[in-house]
Amino acid sequence: MTEGKYNIKAVSTLTGIQPGTLRAWERRYAILEPVRNEAGHRLYTEEHIRKLKWLSEKVQQGFTISQAAALLDQHEDTHTSLQHVETSQHEALSEELLQALLRFDEVKAQELINKAFALYTIDNVTINILASLLVRIGTLWEEGKITTAHEHFATSILRARIGMVMHSFPHNGVLPKVVAVCGPDEWHEVGLLIFTLFVRRLGYEVVYLGASLKEGDIFTVLQTVKPRFVFLSCTLHQNLEPTLQLAEDIKETYPDMHIGVGGTATTGPIPEHAGQYIVGTTQSEWSEWMNSRL
Repeated sequence: MTEGKYNIKAVSTLTGIQPGTLRAWERRYAILEPVRNEAGHRLYTEEHIRKLKWLSEKVQQGFTISQAAALLDQHEDTHTSLQHVETSQHEALSEELLQALLRFDEVKAQELINKAFALYTIDNVTINILASLLVRIGTLWEEGKITTAHEHFATSILRARIGMVMHSFPHNGVLPKVVAVCGPDEWHEVGLLIFTLFVRRLGYEVVYLGASLKEGDIFTVLQTVKPRFVFLSCTLHQNLEPTLQLAEDIKETYPDMHIGVGGTATTGPIPEHAGQYIVGTTQSEWSEWMNSRL
């Protein structure tokens, strides 16, 4: 079973359904079965959020909650079938796009990316196709299965399209500013790019700095931008300690800023005092981390 990530307050914020209403729906219609943590508090999964948004939409369309609940099972069967079809289509299109990139065929690659955007939502294409391909290409290069030339060519095209999408999202002037940058001696931007895309999609204005900056430059940026959030990406374990130290230095200089550290290097053992900085590796964990600090 998928682990619960959201408390009832976060679910209410994400779905617009009041906590009392949520409890009533669970009790009367057995719609959801949230797990409970050690303190006995309800914890909800991404799947619960999806179901609740669907139910809320049906109620807004004029259905009673009992009618919506009765329709839910039928919807879930259809949703599962469609998911299988869509996954298969994604895989086929992604594979075709990968082969075009490895042939250095930019025209065909751009044609396939345009096709993906015509078929699927912006979020779906950027996260499930383009960003996933970036990760896959990086893995192929690290395993020696493609050349550096292949990696540079494919990455430049995919990053450019993701960047175009990222900058097209409108930002909410009410939300605080965010600075995103790789940690010291970190040059792999894929994880940071995906995280930034996620944050931009939520409406935050993000100053994306990319690969590692020269020592001290980050403080110049922070003094100018004055963000509420600073995110540091770390993929190599040997760079984790310097990245966490940078987080400490930023916190000491700007105690009101929220500093987050993410990336594959954070999945291992973390010093206890640094746990506050770890944002997690999934979108649900990122949401939970940010919501708890707003």
